[in-house]
Amino acid sequence: MMRRDFLSRTAAALGLGGAGVAASRSAQAADGPYPIQRSAAEWREMLSDAEYRVMREEGTERAFSSPLHDLKQAGTYACRGCDQPLYSSEHKFDSGTGWPSFWQPISGDAIGTKDDWSLFMRRTECHCSRCGSHLGHIFDDGPEPTGKRHCLNGVSLTFQAA
Repeated sequence: MMRRDFLSRTAAALGLGGAGVAASRSAQAADGPYPIQRSAAEWREMLSDAEYRVMREEGTERAFSSPLHDLKQAGTYACRGCDQPLYSSEHKFDSGTGWPSFWQPISGDAIGTKDDWSLFMRRTECHCSRCGSHLGHIFDDGPEPTGKRHCLNGVSLTFQAA
C-alpha cells in the first residue's frame, strides 16, 4: 500500500479529513495580506457550507466526491473565491487518491504555500495567492517532470472549458 493511501485511509478511519471536518489549528486560510479581502460574513454569503469549511477553515472534502475529479475536458481550473486561474488541464493526472491532482500550477505565483502540522505530520498546504482560499496540499510523490502532486479540493475550484 502506498504511503498516501495509508494516510488517507488512516485519516478517514479516525474521522479526520471528512467533508465536515475543519482544520484543528486556529490559523485559517484567510490569514495574511491578500489582494482580495472579504469579511467572514461576505465569504459565508458567497460560499456553500462545504465550500466555506474547506476554503476558509482549511477543511477537506470527502475523497471521490468532486465532479472535477474525473473531468477530462481541456480547460482551466480557477479559484472559486476570486476566479484567479490556478491549474491547467494539461497538468492534471489521476493520482488514485480521490481528489483532483496536478503536477504544477499555471504559474509560480498563482498559489502560496505554508507548513501544515495537522494529522501528526508536516505537510505543505497550498492556497490561492490572490484571496488566500485553501486549495489542498502538495506532496512529493507526483509524476515527472516536477515530482509534485498538488492534491486539491474540488469545492475550492471552478472549471472553465477551453
